[in-house]
Amino acid sequence: MRKLLVANRGEIAIRIMRAARERGIATVAVYSEADDGALHRRYADEAVFIGPAAATKSYLVPGAILEAAREVGADAVHPGYGFLSERASFAADVVGAGLVWVGPTAASIEQMGDKARAISAARAAGVPTVPGSGGSVDTVEEALAAAEQAEYPVAIKAAAGGGGRGIRIANDAAELRDQLPIAKAEALSAFGSDAVYIERMVRDAKHVEVQVFGDGGSFVHLGERECSVQRRRQKLIEETPAPTLPEAVREEMCRSAVALAESVGYQGAGTVEFLYEPATDRYFFIEMNTRIQVEHPITEMVTGIDLVGEQLDVASGHPLSFTQTDVQNRGHAIEVRLNAEDPDMQFFPSPGPLQHFDLPGGPFVRVDSGFTAGDTVSPYYDSMLAKVVVWGADRDQAIARMQRSLGEVHVEGVKTTTGFVLKVLETDEFRNGTYDTLFLERSGL
Repeated sequence: MRKLLVANRGEIAIRIMRAARERGIATVAVYSEADDGALHRRYADEAVFIGPAAATKSYLVPGAILEAAREVGADAVHPGYGFLSERASFAADVVGAGLVWVGPTAASIEQMGDKARAISAARAAGVPTVPGSGGSVDTVEEALAAAEQAEYPVAIKAAAGGGGRGIRIANDAAELRDQLPIAKAEALSAFGSDAVYIERMVRDAKHVEVQVFGDGGSFVHLGERECSVQRRRQKLIEETPAPTLPEAVREEMCRSAVALAESVGYQGAGTVEFLYEPATDRYFFIEMNTRIQVEHPITEMVTGIDLVGEQLDVASGHPLSFTQTDVQNRGHAIEVRLNAEDPDMQFFPSPGPLQHFDLPGGPFVRVDSGFTAGDTVSPYYDSMLAKVVVWGADRDQAIARMQRSLGEVHVEGVKTTTGFVLKVLETDEFRNGTYDTLFLERSGL
């Protein structure tokens, strides 16, 4: 690998380029009209313009990305997360063009990207799954039968969905009849497929995910991450290890994640996501993300392993640089996503120029951002300004370090979620680790 094109923008593009530079790999950025002066463009060795501001006319156009790679003679493509990262056809096109795809195979992306197929694969690998249809349902009758077996309330989920989108809740048969056609229409509009499946709603659920890695021959996990602090199913705070997860459940969950990765011959970084139900002490597979995750830095902080670097090495044909016994998690890490949103206006996006942009520092603090002072936050893309990541010898120290770090954030020109997150960190439920996915809705913050 000599020249890597990063088919993304913002902080993740810069994160990938940093790992590439450490390996002597030249970097290429792509940018839209809105990102003409963006930090990721300025950071790269080369940059190629790919289209108008709207992502559907730039970052989501496979042809534009491939043409950019040909223009500069890139020999590899890293998709980051979001955009085209989990589009199997794009992965196949990259390989078909004679380039290295930094990620799992197109076949793995296709299999695990369809939630219904992924659930079937998990069941075949002996991984616990949420009671439900086990596959797509096409008719009301099939949905009703699946819901009756799973027990109400149930969730109607888009098979091609992700990121918490494409979900409808039905508390009884009447609601299921009403919600099913709406769910199918929404799935078709958002994901290009109206396929949906049925799952029982897990009570007081905690969202826990396991980081896995494979090189096609060996498969390992790097521990779990707790991701239950969510607003409208979008993660706000992540931490590792999960604070109240029983050790026996943790070990079994990690074994399940590796079993699934091995069953599909997984290559590269992936995340196996579960719901844990404290009342029954059971966990259930919900999906697998076939890409690097936004929250990967907290795993890097406790393991000392460069996940993006490993992605590049494995894609270059090298085996994993570590085995399962080499993975030793130390201390506690927390990540906060700082967004350009106004908490007082129902978290409405707050684009605009960053007139002042001070971010924290100090011992065991890492900040990943795609902005500097003077940059403009675009209304066309995700509102995340930065990820603040801290490490502590234990959870209490990590929380205190995060509170200190957020207190150093000073932003002028746009509204941010900094103050809101500080309030979350002060709640009893967060402090004692008993929060679940509905915690913020109940909190009244």
